[in-house]
Amino acid sequence: MKSDGPEMQVYLLRHGIAEDGRDGVSDAARGLTSEGRKKLQQVLQAAAKTDVKPSLIVTSPLKRAVQTAEIAKRILGYKHNLLQSQVLVPGSTPEQAWTEIRAHGDEPALLLVGHNPLFSDLARFLLNSPHLGIDFKKGALMRVDIERLSSQPAGVLRWYLTAKMAASQT
Repeated sequence: MKSDGPEMQVYLLRHGIAEDGRDGVSDAARGLTSEGRKKLQQVLQAAAKTDVKPSLIVTSPLKRAVQTAEIAKRILGYKHNLLQSQVLVPGSTPEQAWTEIRAHGDEPALLLVGHNPLFSDLARFLLNSPHLGIDFKKGALMRVDIERLSSQPAGVLRWYLTAKMAASQT
């Protein structure tokens, strides 16, 4: 039984700024903008300096999330395939995402890439704080440490990094 740290580090990475919706293009096909890519790179480079090393990256299958996950993979030095999951698409519930997290309980550091409002709701759920207000910005990264993968999480917020904060450090 390990007691020298959390059972799992869960990183929530909201996708970067995406193209606006337009006729003939499905929501799922909207990709990142160049500004979205730039801001994501700043956040992820700052995270890499603090030794963020995911053991598994799980992403929503929507284009903007997959592109975000690919940038994370490159900058954080992740060497494995990305795992796509329908439970990270818009409209999913925190409970569905928690089931996915628990299914990967043997991973020490899980990076999830997805969307709002799911990530604001999921952060509240992981922190067992249903009334907590969370403004989860595009391209932002949050670390929540999970002590036990029980039916109801009681995570600890370690940090939250936005693109604006990362840009001020460069």
